[in-house]
Amino acid sequence: MSLNDTPRGERVCIGFFGKRNAGKSSLVNSFTGQKLSIVSDVKGTTTDPVYKAMELLPLGPVEIVDTPGFDDEGELGELRIKKCFEVMRKIDAAIIVIDISENYDSRVDSILAGLKERSIPTIIALNKADMSEASGSDVEKKLEELKAAGINNSLLTMRVSALKGVGIEELKSKTAEILNRGEIKDRELLPDCVKPNDLVVLVVPIDSAAPKGRLILPQQQVIRALLERGALSVVTTVETLALTLDSLKTRPKLVVTDSQAFGEVSKIVPEDILLTGFSVLFAKYKGDLEWQTEGASTLDEIKTGDKILIAEGCTHHRQCGDIGTVKLPNWIRKYTNSEPEFTFVSGGEFSSKEDLASYKLVIHCGGCMLNPNEMKYRVNASRNEGVPITNYGIAIAKMHGILDRSLEVFNK
Repeated sequence: MSLNDTPRGERVCIGFFGKRNAGKSSLVNSFTGQKLSIVSDVKGTTTDPVYKAMELLPLGPVEIVDTPGFDDEGELGELRIKKCFEVMRKIDAAIIVIDISENYDSRVDSILAGLKERSIPTIIALNKADMSEASGSDVEKKLEELKAAGINNSLLTMRVSALKGVGIEELKSKTAEILNRGEIKDRELLPDCVKPNDLVVLVVPIDSAAPKGRLILPQQQVIRALLERGALSVVTTVETLALTLDSLKTRPKLVVTDSQAFGEVSKIVPEDILLTGFSVLFAKYKGDLEWQTEGASTLDEIKTGDKILIAEGCTHHRQCGDIGTVKLPNWIRKYTNSEPEFTFVSGGEFSSKEDLASYKLVIHCGGCMLNPNEMKYRVNASRNEGVPITNYGIAIAKMHGILDRSLEVFNK
């Protein structure tokens, strides 16, 4: 991936929802200008969420999600409907596609309720408008009744035709508008203390777990953020860090290290230079730094048999020295002098409400591959069950006795 690419976790996410054969996939294709989704008269053609990255002016990079029909049937259909609600965890805006020629389906109410609960701005796209000349369809009358009753009165409703291309440009414009009115704000990965012309040293271990020939996403994103802020960056390894610091004419404002090297790096970097980790930055950037910092204190209470969930936002081939499944558990065993029971999940997996309640602690990666909404969902899901959650960098800093130092960067 080049520095010019926008990572998936940084894209605004727009979800399309609708019954089977409402023309949802056709509208997605018309909206994106691409044959993103398979279109068929057979109900249930879309069986899993389909994701597509695109540029949507004036928003810029977005990710479109075409979901299965929320009226699917049978045991498999229930799983597909569950996928619809899982998509709600990560989207920034929703478009509900309804066939204007049909009667209003009360199952739309559950989708609306789920979106309202998450404060997701929503547009109802009344599709197949070219087939209905009536000024007031059953669907439109029902939606007006809901508005009059004060239910979902902020909903924007508009007529479109995926087949004829009617209203598509206006739908794009309105989608951008509701997103700009929503809670999407410019987020800063770097702490405020980093100013233009400041020097920042990045410590990147090159070991068996490092991907060959490239830097991992958090490292790329921090480099890009430094370039955008006008700061200077130097990239080095743990082994060459001391030599790098001695060779610099300008004293660094900050050193950012891979979490697994926290212990070694903290012994090399002088106390008067700020030190933090990539995943600590991401805890502030995408998660809830205060809550995850508080969660790290649970490590002092861990006993043999306690269940700990270790979660990663991406999936990758496990190496012999994998940080999540090998190094982190070993540090926890040493720090707590106990033998906890570890569970590992990755990618789109995350424990259900019932499962979460059984854990003493959740330790999550920095979430560079997850968008802020999904990361917020995971943090809040744990919080709602009364289960402490922290992340890799914060937990490792805690176990190496440098947590306060790694957080000082946010107080300068």
